[in-house]
Amino acid sequence: MSFEKSHAQALLGEVFAPWIQDLNLRCESVFEHGAEVLMPVDEKLSREGGTVCGQALMALADTATVLAVCAANKSYRPMTTVSQSIDLLRPLSNDDAIARASVTRLGKSMAFIRVDIRAASSGKPVASAQLCYALLG
Repeated sequence: MSFEKSHAQALLGEVFAPWIQDLNLRCESVFEHGAEVLMPVDEKLSREGGTVCGQALMALADTATVLAVCAANKSYRPMTTVSQSIDLLRPLSNDDAIARASVTRLGKSMAFIRVDIRAASSGKPVASAQLCYALLG
C-alpha cells in the first residue's frame, strides 16, 4: 500500500478542523518520507502590509507534517503534535507559501519532522520548523 497525493488531498478535507480547511491548503506532492503543501495567499491570514502572520505559517507547518507522516507510514493513522518550534526567517507578503515537510525519524510511537517553508514565486526561504508527533493507535 502507498500513500499518494490524492489520499493527502482527501485527508485535508476529512480529518482537520474546519478552520484549517478554510486555509484552502493544497497538496502539491507526496514523496517517500514527506509532502509539499501550498497555502494560497489570503488577506484573512495577513496583517498590515500584506504580511502573512506567523500563526498561519505554524498551522501550515503542522498540517504538512501530518501528510508527511502519512507518506512515511504509507497510510493515515491518528497522531498528535507533541512539540513545534519555528524560526521565521523573512516576511512573506502577497505570495503563496509552500511547505516541504520531511520525516527525519519515524519510530513506533514518535515521529520527528522538519518543515521548510518558502515563497512560491521566488523560492526564498520564509520559515523553518521542527516538529515531534506522537503516533496513536
